[in-house]
Amino acid sequence: MTGTIRINPVFVLISCFFLAIYLMIGSVEDWGRLSNGLGNLRIFFFESLWPPDWSIFEPRLYPVCQASGGLSITCSTAWIGMTETLKIAFISTVFGMVISLPLSLLAANNISTPGLSLASRFLLASLRSLPSLIWAIFFVVLIGFGPISGILAMTVYTVGYLGKLQYEAIEGMSSLPLEAAEAAGLGRIEKAINIVIPESANDLISQGIFMFEYNVRHGSIIGIVGAGGIGYYIDLYLGFLVYDKVIAYLILVFIVVLVIDSISVYVRSFFTDDRPIKKPTWKSVFTPTWIK
Repeated sequence: MTGTIRINPVFVLISCFFLAIYLMIGSVEDWGRLSNGLGNLRIFFFESLWPPDWSIFEPRLYPVCQASGGLSITCSTAWIGMTETLKIAFISTVFGMVISLPLSLLAANNISTPGLSLASRFLLASLRSLPSLIWAIFFVVLIGFGPISGILAMTVYTVGYLGKLQYEAIEGMSSLPLEAAEAAGLGRIEKAINIVIPESANDLISQGIFMFEYNVRHGSIIGIVGAGGIGYYIDLYLGFLVYDKVIAYLILVFIVVLVIDSISVYVRSFFTDDRPIKKPTWKSVFTPTWIK
């Protein structure tokens, strides 16, 4: 009787966790530095960071704000920077989805040829091998400072990252519709348009929403190198050591990301299938199932 080895993924995760702790212990030479670091952090927090300087929501002195009343907040650096970050994230996500979808169709083994699949996977891996911050530096050097550099940087990374998610979703779809299309004599392009994209639509949309949320977080970072967004103001006040304004910007980013995360979770629930999940027991976690 031929048995199959089945390993509990939770057991693997816990094993990797303890392995990581063991490796970390071997990497720390002086544990006393950690205790000193906590004390320094407390001093730095209460003397330099707290309380935050909420003047970031006040209108800029120049150019003169034309809005009046409560709308004057739209002239503040917090509003301008965060709005620009959201624009960069939205544009790069849309452009990235449009470019990554055909590449993911070429990369999927179940509908593409081995040669095209290998070449497309290599291209996608190359695009996501560098973080968006490095791409931002590249485009800032290439075309100069501004949000267009941020858009290009985030688009390139989105294509690589989202393309991988998409072709894995395509390869994970049921083979029955593809076999029926093959029997009906449909070509690869017809299968992609009429079968693959409709069958994978829920996953593709859910991944796109997740990628927008991801780009908002990282769009706040690329501004540090001059690629636009709220990161520009964070870097500006870091340079002047005005940490109470920096913490105010970071709190704003945290709140915006939290709101977007909550909305995206709710929206993604309409595009993901609800599957019953079997609750694991402690015995099943620590005792993996072997030959069955």
